[in-house]
Amino acid sequence: MSNIIELKQGLDIPIAGSAVPKAKKVITPDTIAVKPVDFRGLIPRLLVREGDTLLAGSPVFADKVTPEILFTSPVSGTVSEIVRGEKRKLLEIRIKADKEQKSVDFGAAKPNALDEAGIKEKLLKSGLWPALVQRPYGIIAKPADKPKAIFISAFSTAPLAADLEFTLKDEFENIQTGINVLNRLTKGGVHVSFHRETYSSSPFHKLENIVPHIFGGKHPAGNVGVQISHISPIVKGDVVWTVSLTMTAAIGKLFNTGRYDMTRLVAVTGPEAKEPSYVKGIAGMSMNDIREFCNTDTGIRFISGDVLTGTNVGSDGFLGFFDNQITLVKEGNEHELFGWAKPFRSSQFSASHTYFSWLTPKKKYSLDTNLHGGPRAFVMSDVYSKVLPMDIFPVYLIKACMAGNIDKMEQFGIYEVIEEDLALCEYVCPSKIEIQSILSDGINLMLKEMA
Repeated sequence: MSNIIELKQGLDIPIAGSAVPKAKKVITPDTIAVKPVDFRGLIPRLLVREGDTLLAGSPVFADKVTPEILFTSPVSGTVSEIVRGEKRKLLEIRIKADKEQKSVDFGAAKPNALDEAGIKEKLLKSGLWPALVQRPYGIIAKPADKPKAIFISAFSTAPLAADLEFTLKDEFENIQTGINVLNRLTKGGVHVSFHRETYSSSPFHKLENIVPHIFGGKHPAGNVGVQISHISPIVKGDVVWTVSLTMTAAIGKLFNTGRYDMTRLVAVTGPEAKEPSYVKGIAGMSMNDIREFCNTDTGIRFISGDVLTGTNVGSDGFLGFFDNQITLVKEGNEHELFGWAKPFRSSQFSASHTYFSWLTPKKKYSLDTNLHGGPRAFVMSDVYSKVLPMDIFPVYLIKACMAGNIDKMEQFGIYEVIEEDLALCEYVCPSKIEIQSILSDGINLMLKEMA
């Protein structure tokens, strides 16, 4: 057994609506969307027109900078709509799915029978290359790079996160094949992190050809960026790749079956979810397909992902490429008279001792999107360091991002983090600063100036 890395900082948000381990519905989507906005730094080149017919695995758009990186359709069907935003920015390619699904056959192959170039070619042509995410910056990995190592988190500690042991219970063989594929892309090994409480019972600890690590502690212990910072911190010049366990299974399915298969079990969670559970869906499926899980018809925020880092896609939006969770929460647009001055607020959770929630540590709360205050002066405090188990200076890093000071951003840890790593800092911020947005601007500046 590996040494246990126990993280002391962190916070588990006690939000109600955890999904029970039961697949309640199989969704056959009528329309799915492939979204370029799911990928940081991507400049897409559209390869289809409205009315074109596609197979599952047919290319839909490519990266203008690296044209060999293709993004493919997860279903067979017809391109029904191309959605653009301001300045004709490509937002979505919507595809009306066929009743009978057909796929491009990329050919099954054993990883050991292919060289590195052959493995990269199969991942690129199938559309699964974007599953490889580069650190620093959280961008799509560059095919020409050789990463120091590849990192996978086998658990998630995010609020109401899908249970990977349940969602991937039948995918062990595919995950093992995916691990074997990834090992051909780096000499530093594939590092897989497990949770201390579930390591011995998890089937994933039987995976071969991995470098195992065990973590304990509260969220964000499951974030791969936090894990990297304790295993092999990223410094200037380093390149590492990360892959989610769900995407590792998809890579394994590609090599085992020759098919681009983006089906997955998706957790439908949150205080506004009726009977929170799982559905068998597919990347890009519509939020309309899970309407029956909503407690009410109005006033609900549909989040693709978790409440800390997910995207508000709206009731007519679509599931993100990387997401295996949908969170339904109430829009916090109601004003509470003298709310801040009430001595007892049993329905509210506080990360500090502002309210008396600390007296009921096992209680779950029906939290909404209300910020309970507006932006105010950015004060210096140690509140961030209490929830961030990384050896960086988050306050100074965020101020450097606000100032656009590249030297300071490098000095204070910009290479080690992406937005999800500082999401808890934003949640507990007494100044209501939009930390993830500021960090995103800082990373975009680094990409622009350091390219």
